[in-house]
Amino acid sequence: MKNIEIDEELYQHIVSHTQSIGESASSILRRLLSLTNGENVKKDVKIDIDKDDIETKQYVVEEPQENPAQKTKIENVFNFINKEELSMQRGAVGRFLLILAAIYRVHKQNFSAVNEISGRDRLYFANSAEELSESGSSTKPRQIPNSPFWVITNSNTTRKKMMLTKVAVAMGYNEIEVEKIRELL
Repeated sequence: MKNIEIDEELYQHIVSHTQSIGESASSILRRLLSLTNGENVKKDVKIDIDKDDIETKQYVVEEPQENPAQKTKIENVFNFINKEELSMQRGAVGRFLLILAAIYRVHKQNFSAVNEISGRDRLYFANSAEELSESGSSTKPRQIPNSPFWVITNSNTTRKKMMLTKVAVAMGYNEIEVEKIRELL
């Protein structure tokens, strides 16, 4: 395998096209460039033969119908998280912020719902560091990368997982997906 150097903007573009957790940069580039890894892509063909037509040698060849649901790409956080980048984070705070940034990237329109997520005595999310600082002592607010939102980071990993759970539920993920998001931390 060869190594190449790319700038940050190109790297982020490649990462933004991730379709599954752990997908390699090579796989993403092959897909984006429509390369097939040297293999020919074969199309399945269904052949319907009627018993009466066998004698007259009339055959009906049908190409499989594409299911429209399969064509629609479902946008979710797993399309935007690169497992390699996640594993390079030094601690839970880095992973936490990276996961939140991916969720924001997918759900920009309704991400403001996170501002409703709070603890008993303090806010977890806000639109400014000051707002979070006012809600409790030593909140250590950090901005969610590439978003206008801030989150407290001075909480244990269990609390961060609980916060991710609430965010994922608010964004409409099902129970299995919510658990996968929690496990990323």
